[in-house]
Amino acid sequence: MHTLRPALLTDHYELTMVSAALRDGTADRRCVFEVFSRRLPAGRRYGVVAGTARLIELIRAFRFDPAEIEFLRRTGVVDEPGAEWLSRYRFTGEIDGYAEGELFFPGSPILTVSGSFAECVVLETLVLSVLNHDCAVAAAAARMVTAARGRALIEMGSRRAHEEAAVAAARAAYLAGFRFTSNLAAGQRYGIPTAGTAAHAFTLLHDDERAAFASQVATLGKDTTLLVDTYDISQGIRNAIEVAGPELRAVRIDSGDLAVIAQQSRQLLDSLGATETKIIVSGDLDEYAIAALAAEPVDMYGAGTAVVTGSGAPTAGLVYKLVEVEGRPVVKRSEQKATIGGRKVAVRRHKPTGTATEEIVVPQGVPDHRPNDRLLQRSYVVDGEPMALPTLDESREHLRQCLISIPWEGLKLSVGDPAIPVTVVPAE
Repeated sequence: MHTLRPALLTDHYELTMVSAALRDGTADRRCVFEVFSRRLPAGRRYGVVAGTARLIELIRAFRFDPAEIEFLRRTGVVDEPGAEWLSRYRFTGEIDGYAEGELFFPGSPILTVSGSFAECVVLETLVLSVLNHDCAVAAAAARMVTAARGRALIEMGSRRAHEEAAVAAARAAYLAGFRFTSNLAAGQRYGIPTAGTAAHAFTLLHDDERAAFASQVATLGKDTTLLVDTYDISQGIRNAIEVAGPELRAVRIDSGDLAVIAQQSRQLLDSLGATETKIIVSGDLDEYAIAALAAEPVDMYGAGTAVVTGSGAPTAGLVYKLVEVEGRPVVKRSEQKATIGGRKVAVRRHKPTGTATEEIVVPQGVPDHRPNDRLLQRSYVVDGEPMALPTLDESREHLRQCLISIPWEGLKLSVGDPAIPVTVVPAE
């Protein structure tokens, strides 16, 4: 597992709050923080929980080494008591939350962090950084998977993102149902199948297109994909089949009017006897472009920029709010940013057929159990010790089942209400 020193991946004010709380004696007050979204990004009908397993690994490694503490002391970020406290830091509390691959809606308490004020508040920036990114990518990717209607997708957005964000994005996209990634680090760390063959530069390197194709086939065999749009697409397809024969696995098209070109390419491939050769399209595809190609003879989509940027919503809009101090609910009352106090428990209600109808959130209690209810939260960390986590493939299947369970209207790409309502039951 790739490890990263995460302690300074945080905001300055998290540590100044710790110093002040240590000084005034409030640092050890038992607190509960919750992560939730007040609203979904425009046009979205659900969110997807992703990144939790990554987050738990980072919290496990959340320690301040001597060089980091010296930097904080030298720059005046913390005082001596604060520096001493950080030198001993280890999260000893509890973390509960929705499973990775679970759907969420406005008000869903997707993560609950409990412990002393100081040990919980210092995690705020890291928690939000991981979850806001991964949830945004997973939600966008899930919409693309729905739009693809069972056709395969490959995530290929590494060059459009920070190098580490690219790995996280590949993981989130795979969780959402993408079949492959082009990112080798994601393949190594998470066991995601990787794919890729050649770019236009490889064709341009050679004296002509046929020479480039011949080199690729000689190296990789006929079970490869030839990029046919460097020059003329129709001639490129003819060259590809002439070199590789009708057993060529696939051709890829990365430009042009993909709907028209896909039809013409299928007809040409069939006329050349390459009836089993697949057509892969790429080039700034998002869920809307993929949906527009639903009736065309496309076998696989390659999506890059839209995936790693959340397809126009690069953050999930999650917040990390204090909701309980020493067992007492606390409430932020500012207009437009009000919170509901107290630790919450959430269940999802379903019809006997399995269709989800609503999410029930109860502060400081447990909802009355009804048939077909499903409790949404599980333990991730107990007394500072991480619990066993589902595998990435298990989380991927969980999301697939969740998407099956919501009403079909909730899968639409058009603007509309959340797929199911969230009902918050007032505390007694």
